[in-house]
Amino acid sequence: MMERDNQPINLKDVLVEMKDISELMVDLAYSAVLFESNAIADEVIELEERMNDLVYQARITSMMSVRRIEETEPMSGLLQLAEASERISNHAADIAKNIMRHVSFPANLRRALPEAEEATHRTVVAAGSPLDGARLGDIKLQSVTGIRIIMIRRMRQRFYDPDKHTVLRSGDVLVGRGPEYGFPELCELAGQPVPGDDDLTPSPISDLDRAAALMIEMKNISELSVGLAYSALLHENLDLANEVVALEEELDEMRLRLDLWTLEAAKRTEDVASLRGMLYMSSFAESISDAASSIADVVLREIEVPAILKRIVRESDEIIAWVTVHEGSTLDKKSLAESHVGTVTGMVIFAVKHENRWIYRPGRNVCLYAGDLLVARGRRDGEEKLYGLCGADTDEIEDFEEE
Repeated sequence: MMERDNQPINLKDVLVEMKDISELMVDLAYSAVLFESNAIADEVIELEERMNDLVYQARITSMMSVRRIEETEPMSGLLQLAEASERISNHAADIAKNIMRHVSFPANLRRALPEAEEATHRTVVAAGSPLDGARLGDIKLQSVTGIRIIMIRRMRQRFYDPDKHTVLRSGDVLVGRGPEYGFPELCELAGQPVPGDDDLTPSPISDLDRAAALMIEMKNISELSVGLAYSALLHENLDLANEVVALEEELDEMRLRLDLWTLEAAKRTEDVASLRGMLYMSSFAESISDAASSIADVVLREIEVPAILKRIVRESDEIIAWVTVHEGSTLDKKSLAESHVGTVTGMVIFAVKHENRWIYRPGRNVCLYAGDLLVARGRRDGEEKLYGLCGADTDEIEDFEEE
């Protein structure tokens, strides 16, 4: 039996790492499908091993932390967060293991994945390219392309969520997350050609095309659900928590339609085995949404939300930001496309509250006005830039450390 380190562990640090790893595993699982990459799938499986250790630490630490009956309710909320992270991790690992078993995924799906609201991209730094020898902070890669590097593989070493001090080298494999329009510029900076549409052979099966498009919609909704769930938790917002539940119900219906279209496509293709991957992916998206609903359930059941839960959300690699657009600011009376808010800040706006109405997954043509509340996710330095564009003082950024 493997020996474990029994030194005292800070529960907050454990849960922050669990949240970060689970979200990274989702990114890498989709990337492994897109590139049919055993190497990326192997990264996911290794992260699952780390997650298993963290789950053990979370359980032991939580049991040691509760000394009085009144402490059990807030602890239940922490354990629900840990359980949600573990569920996301397990299903991401299942996708990776299927790739390692050579389960194929339809070309229709791989062709559609880059069309998701946030795609996961992979490229290699070529010798003599602008990225060779450059620091991430100096080249401002996220501001220039809108793509955040979430992993670097260098020979046998792996660097997860590199910071601005990380120096890139020739041969580094970069995995980044961001909008599709930033990928050509990332490839150019890395000294690599941009993959063309010819790299993926289209399929004539209309049912499968429809299923692939629906799968991307499910991917977007599942990731939106996670962002909204953490945001609901951070601000104890019942409206957002209820929206997470509604999105889960919508996604359940979408999975039924996707499975039906995939089965219909099986009648018209000789490569039936490739359709298994589509069914695995629909289950994956649904599982992510279910985990998000579990997080929102903490708010819906009015479980006491301790300050530590809010610090976990704020201190993770990808934070949730709330900021109001001020009159006369850069964003006032401009669309998301005109303001280039995603490229400038690296933040993804996943919800806008205009007057008393919420707009989820706002498109590039959505116009922002003074008084609008923006909900975004991204890195902390991007949050500061977003506050600047909104005309807000960075002193308004909530600090849950002081609660």
